[in-house]
Amino acid sequence: MKSPGGWFGTARPRWRISRWVMALLVASTSVLLLDRWFPPSVDRARQISVRVVDAHDRLLRGFTVAGGVWRLPARPEEVDPLYLRMLLAYEDRRFAIHPGLDPLAIVRALGQWLWHGQVVSGASTVTMQTARLLEPHPRNLASKFREMLRALQLERRYEKDEILSFYLTLAPYGGNLEGVRAAALAWFGKEPSRLTAAEAALLVVLPQAPSRLRPDRFPERARMARDKVLRRMGELGVLSARQVAEARQEALPGHRRQPPFLAPHLAGRLHAIQPAATVHRSFINRDWQEKLETLARQQQTVLEANSSMAILVVSNRNRQVVAYVGASDFFAVRRAGQVDMIRAIRSPGSALKPLIYGFGFDDLLIHPETLIEDIPTRFGSYAPSNFHNTYAGQLTVREALQQSLNIPAVAVLEQVGPVRVAARLREVGLPPHWSAAHPQPGLPLVLGGVGMTLEQLVALYVGFANGGSIAPLRFTSGDPDPPGQPLLTAAACWYLTEILRTAPTPGDVLTPSSVAQPRPIAYKTGTSYGFRDAWALGFDADHTVGIWVGRPDGSPSPGHYGRNTAAPLLFRVFDLLPESSSRPVAPPPGVLQLSRDQLPERLRYFRTRPAVETVGVPPLGITFPVAGSVVELPGRDGALADLPLVARGGVTPLRWLVNGQPLATASWRREVFWSPDGEGLARITALDQSGQTASIDVWISRGQ
Repeated sequence: MKSPGGWFGTARPRWRISRWVMALLVASTSVLLLDRWFPPSVDRARQISVRVVDAHDRLLRGFTVAGGVWRLPARPEEVDPLYLRMLLAYEDRRFAIHPGLDPLAIVRALGQWLWHGQVVSGASTVTMQTARLLEPHPRNLASKFREMLRALQLERRYEKDEILSFYLTLAPYGGNLEGVRAAALAWFGKEPSRLTAAEAALLVVLPQAPSRLRPDRFPERARMARDKVLRRMGELGVLSARQVAEARQEALPGHRRQPPFLAPHLAGRLHAIQPAATVHRSFINRDWQEKLETLARQQQTVLEANSSMAILVVSNRNRQVVAYVGASDFFAVRRAGQVDMIRAIRSPGSALKPLIYGFGFDDLLIHPETLIEDIPTRFGSYAPSNFHNTYAGQLTVREALQQSLNIPAVAVLEQVGPVRVAARLREVGLPPHWSAAHPQPGLPLVLGGVGMTLEQLVALYVGFANGGSIAPLRFTSGDPDPPGQPLLTAAACWYLTEILRTAPTPGDVLTPSSVAQPRPIAYKTGTSYGFRDAWALGFDADHTVGIWVGRPDGSPSPGHYGRNTAAPLLFRVFDLLPESSSRPVAPPPGVLQLSRDQLPERLRYFRTRPAVETVGVPPLGITFPVAGSVVELPGRDGALADLPLVARGGVTPLRWLVNGQPLATASWRREVFWSPDGEGLARITALDQSGQTASIDVWISRGQ
C-alpha cells in the first residue's frame, strides 16, 4: 500500500499546478490577442495643425485642426531641457524605467486614500495621461483601468521619446491651445526651446486644470499653482533656492498672444497647392518678412483709403522667394487685403521697356550710346506720346531708357517685333495676358498694353540679374530647380544693368553721390494707363525686389505713379536687406565699351522706320505651307531639306519667325527658305511693316 506521500498524494497538487499554468497561458494569449485586435489609436496626435515655416523652421502661419484647435507638434529635443526635467520630476519621476504604470505611486495613492478617506495624490503616469489625451473619455474608475491598459500597450509599442512627444503635442493649455509649442507661442510669444524657470513651471501645471489656471483670467490661481511647482522643484533639487526665489518674482503673462501670422498670402497659396501636407518649408526669412510687413502697414498711411501694395523679394543666386507681402493689410476689407496682389494680372506700364531694349542690343540694332529720336512719330495708325506730353529730341539710348521715354521704346519694339517678344516670353514661362479687345501682340505692349503679374515681372528682372537666364521662382524646398532658359545674352543684360544702375534716383531718395558707401541698385519704374498701377522693380548683385502699389479693384489713383509712389518704397526695402558682398561683374564677351564715335557706323544712329499708311493695305496671309498640314522634307545625311515659306499681301519688308525665333533679317521678298533642325510641330509667323501678323501651325516630318 502506498503511503500518503506516494503517487496518489502528489497527483492533486501537480494537477493544480498544471491548471494554473494553463490558465496563465490562456490569459497571456488572450491579452496578446486583445492587444493585437484593439491597439491604442494615436490618430489624434497625428492630426496636427498645418504649419508654414520659414527657412529656419520658425513658424510663419498655422491652420487650426477640426474644432478650431491649435495643435502644434513638439518633440523632446525641441523643448527646453529644464522644462522636461521639471515636468517629469513633478508628474512622473520614474517615467524612464516604469512599463507605463508606476507600482510605487499606485501603492502610495491607495494608502493615502485608505488613510484619509479621500484622494490625496494621483498615480497617473505621463504614459497614462497620454493615453487619456489620445482617447478622451469621462473620468471614472472604469476609465482609469482603461488608461492603465492603454498605457501598457503604448509602452509596448513606442519608445519613451515617442510617448513624450504625444504628450507634448496633445496636453491642453487653456482655450483652444494644445501642445507645449502652441502654449509657449500663445502665453510667452516664443518657441518652447528656451524657457525661464517660471515659464517652465507654468507650462508644467497648466494641463492639470487648463480652464481654472489660465493666467489671463485667473492670475492668482495661476501664480499659486506655478509657485507650488517651483517650491517642489526646490525640494527635489531641480532648482536652487535662489532660482526658486527669482522665478517667483517673475510676472505672469497678462494676456494671450495671437499665433504667428506672417506671409499669410503665401501660406494660403502653399496650403492650397498641397492640402495634405502638414508642414510647408518655405525660403522666407522671418526677420525680413516681419520688417517688410511693418513697412507696408506704415506706408499704407500715406496712400489713399482703398489702395494697397505688394512686395516680393527674391534671392538672385537660387531664385528663392525670401519675403512675400501680398497686401499691405490682410484684414483690411476696404483695401481687399485678402487678395494676393503678387499674383494679380495688371498692366506693367513701362516695366517691360528694359526687355525691349535688351532684344535691341542682342539684334545689334542699338548700343547704349546709339543716338535715337524722341519726336512725335506715327507707327502706322498708332501714335504714342510721352508721359508728360513733352519730347526730348535726339538723345542716347541710355538716356531714353533712364528717362523711360515712350517714342524711342516703341521705335525699337517696332523693329524687334511684338509677336516675337510675346512668343519668347511664353517660351521661358512668362506668358503675357491679352484682353479680349486686343488678343494679338502689338506695339502698345511696351507701354503696358498687356497683362502680367508682379511674380512674372520679378522673375524677369531676376533673369536680368542672372545674365538673361529665366526660370520659375522657388517658394519651398520641394519646388524644382530647373536650369534657366536663355532670353537675353549676358552682354545685353550687362548693358541694361549699367543703364538702370546709373539712373537718377527719386526725389526723396539720397543720390549715390551723397552717400559714403552707395549701394548700386539697378531699377526701373512703371505706371499703367490711368494711374491704376505703380511699379518699381530693382536688383543688386544678391536680391531682386518688386513693388506694386494701387487699388485692387483697378480704379485709378490720380497723382500716384511709379517714380513718386513705388520707387521710394523700393529703396526703403533695400535698406532693410543686408548689403551685397558681391563685387561688380566684369563685362562679358560681346560688350562694346566704346564711345559713340568709336561705334560701327550702323550703331551710331537708330533710324526709325517711316510710318506706313494702313488704309487699303492688302491683308497679310501665308500661302505655303498650308496651315495644319504635314510637310515631308526628306534630306541627306540626316539633315532635313529646306522649307519654302510664302506669304501674300502685307507691306514689305516682311519679318519671319519660327517658334518665336526670327529668321535672319527682314526680307523684301514674300518667299524665304527655312532649314528645320528636326521633326515636330512648328509655328510659323509673318509680320509686315503695317503691323499685320499671320501665323500657321504645321508638322515637319522626314517622310518614308
